[in-house]
Amino acid sequence: MQKLLEEVYEQSLFACNMGKIATYIPALALADQNDLGIAIVDKEGQVFKTGLFDKRFSIQSISKVLALAYVMDDQGESVIFSRVGKEPTGDPFNSLVRLETSASHKPFNPLINAGAIVVSGLMRGNKPEEKIALFAKFVEKLVGRGSVTRNNEVYHSEKDTAARNRSIAWFLKEMDILPGEVEETLDVYFSQCAFSLDALDLAKVAIILAMDGFDPIRKEQILKPRIAHVCKSLMVTCGMYDGSGEFAVDVGIPAKSGVGGGIMAAVRDRMGIGVYGPALDEKGNSKAGLEVMSRLSERLDLRVL
Repeated sequence: MQKLLEEVYEQSLFACNMGKIATYIPALALADQNDLGIAIVDKEGQVFKTGLFDKRFSIQSISKVLALAYVMDDQGESVIFSRVGKEPTGDPFNSLVRLETSASHKPFNPLINAGAIVVSGLMRGNKPEEKIALFAKFVEKLVGRGSVTRNNEVYHSEKDTAARNRSIAWFLKEMDILPGEVEETLDVYFSQCAFSLDALDLAKVAIILAMDGFDPIRKEQILKPRIAHVCKSLMVTCGMYDGSGEFAVDVGIPAKSGVGGGIMAAVRDRMGIGVYGPALDEKGNSKAGLEVMSRLSERLDLRVL
């Protein structure tokens, strides 16, 4: 496996030069386009890694899966899905169109910005600081290490350039879908997106999802199986922005990407994969990460669909 991973790494490096760094959040523009790191944790708990697997970056939209799991674990799924749907949209992740034109005005799923903002608003706690601290502890439990923190430069940069997310949040508030105060909820959302993890952390979370909540490294049930099932189902249909359908056809693995350059993928009963490559395609997915995922799926017959 290690030899294969190193081969895939070398074969995928060219794709770094085919994408572009995200610039709409100014702090993300500081990333190095040539960075690439890959990590795999298999069902036995063995770890394989190569490249910049331990370089931390802001996970951005990957946090949506973690937040979904957290609120489901803490409050149950009905609390979320009474306010948010389970359907893909085919639209960009920050689109307002479906909110305005759908009969219910509910976000279509928890993995687009509108749905994720609602999930952030459902987190337990009196103030944003308390909510994000409790969520950080949950993420620390998933990755198996302490001191999961946010990148403050990314957090402030995201907060200062969030006109569209504010528009989404105020629309949701007007429709009585968003709980809590708008700015406080957005503060939680910006904070979770700015959490700093690395490719190995993502692989550790992914193997827990892949094993229906069981962590083969610590030999411990971390999540309820139902939570893992819901997260993986939504990752298949909605996890790769408006490229989710193409990814499902070409790669066939439940995955979630973020504009910070990460991809987290869970192959049921086999492995968890984490990739970091900040050069993105036009849909916001890591260009080299897509190459890595395609090659791993083909070489290891990972397709689950």
